[in-house]
Amino acid sequence: MPRKSEDLYEQHAQKVFRYLCSLTGDADIAEELTQETFYQALKSLHTFRGDCTPYVWLCAIAKRLWYRECNRQKKNPPLEESHLSTLTASDNPEQEFQEREERLSLYRAMQQLNTDTREVMYLRINGDFSFREIGEIMQHTETWARVRFYRGKEQLVKILGGGSNETE
Repeated sequence: MPRKSEDLYEQHAQKVFRYLCSLTGDADIAEELTQETFYQALKSLHTFRGDCTPYVWLCAIAKRLWYRECNRQKKNPPLEESHLSTLTASDNPEQEFQEREERLSLYRAMQQLNTDTREVMYLRINGDFSFREIGEIMQHTETWARVRFYRGKEQLVKILGGGSNETE
């Protein structure tokens, strides 16, 4: 069995890490959760029935751990002074401010989407996952993921007020 668990890690660790990065937005947290995901998976490997691919099973474990972590921290960890010393000033603070405001508006708008659509959008935009991978993670088809993403983009355009040009 040890060889099988090593294969499981070798084959899926990078993808699980990318998935967690897309959820957390933080590589350090994603790394910790990736390790915990594989620890939990190895503890319960005997219960894996094969109803889905191992990758989907691992992502389900990872997602559950992320939600547990969010509840534990209430998603607002304190900002440490040591972290502040590593930040650098921007060469163009006005542009940086504008980009930050646009991202903030986008993420606020995404909160208005239903849960599945929002998760597809995050996985595609932040995680750079293919539609096939997103379908697998969410236990749907690639087509379902594509349609969800397309409809999500349409909803975001309406929410952000960019849908006034109907002649195109």
